[in-house]
Amino acid sequence: MPAPLSDDVSARARRYLIQMTIRVVCFLGAVVVDHWTRWVLLAGAVVLPYVAVVLANAGRERRSDPGTYLDAPTPPVLPPGPGPAGRSGAAD
Repeated sequence: MPAPLSDDVSARARRYLIQMTIRVVCFLGAVVVDHWTRWVLLAGAVVLPYVAVVLANAGRERRSDPGTYLDAPTPPVLPPGPGPAGRSGAAD
């Protein structure tokens, strides 16, 4: 049985908040640090919002029960018929 929607939403919101806190720490660290690690911190501050939004918007996992999906029937194949009415099919 899947978890309630409210639990899923709160877990995603909590994960987003943690990632945005890490982003703020990266920005503050980039301001304070005067070393090559400044560029790593800035890269983290730029990339983290994209990752956080993608993970926050990720939907709930689908159940792996094969009975939840229906196979669409294949349409019947019709034999070729005559062209449109009034045309002989020859090029004009």
